[in-house]
Amino acid sequence: MRDISRKISQNYKTIEGEIKDEFEIEKSVFITNIKYVESEEEALSFIAKIKEKYKDANHNCHAYIINQKPEIKRYSDDGEPQGSAGLPMLSVLEKEKLFNLVAVVTRYFGGKKLGKGGLVRAYTKGVSDCLDGKITYRKIFIESKITFDYNLLGIIENFLNEKNYIIIEKNFLENVRINLYIRKDEFENFKKKLIDMTSSNIKIEKLDEIMLYEE
Repeated sequence: MRDISRKISQNYKTIEGEIKDEFEIEKSVFITNIKYVESEEEALSFIAKIKEKYKDANHNCHAYIINQKPEIKRYSDDGEPQGSAGLPMLSVLEKEKLFNLVAVVTRYFGGKKLGKGGLVRAYTKGVSDCLDGKITYRKIFIESKITFDYNLLGIIENFLNEKNYIIIEKNFLENVRINLYIRKDEFENFKKKLIDMTSSNIKIEKLDEIMLYEE
């Protein structure tokens, strides 16, 4: 089993991969980059990468939350007025109950001051707009292998297709072997259904536990 003991929650909301968004307010350009990470080291590495990419920008503010015990929360205003950038960015992540994310909002100053209230709205918008429609779940799945005779293939395939289980591979040898992912909270019911429908003429193995994305 893969070690997930340090996680606060086995199932949590996050994003997949890396996303980016950009907008302009009063000629100031705001560029948001958000990335899925699994440690504070990964978050800091991403922040450094963005700062290098936009090293000519006026500010590269950031916020991140890592799903560990205790949870790690950090933010930086990077020269903006205190509380006007990093904290509002972190507040968006907290409000959406997101974990394992690092957000960096880069600002190229357009010559007109926005005031603290305007900055709070701008940095909040930067993170919110970038996340819009991109939030997903990381849930724990069990990798399972089922082995059975060919005369059961039709009924089992119908069951698997009906439930939309994630099939990894099928092998047709002296018997049928199917590897698939089952959500952990559904596994016992999955096992019972297969045993009932095959009158126990099936072998069900639990191979591993893994975190996967799910809508």
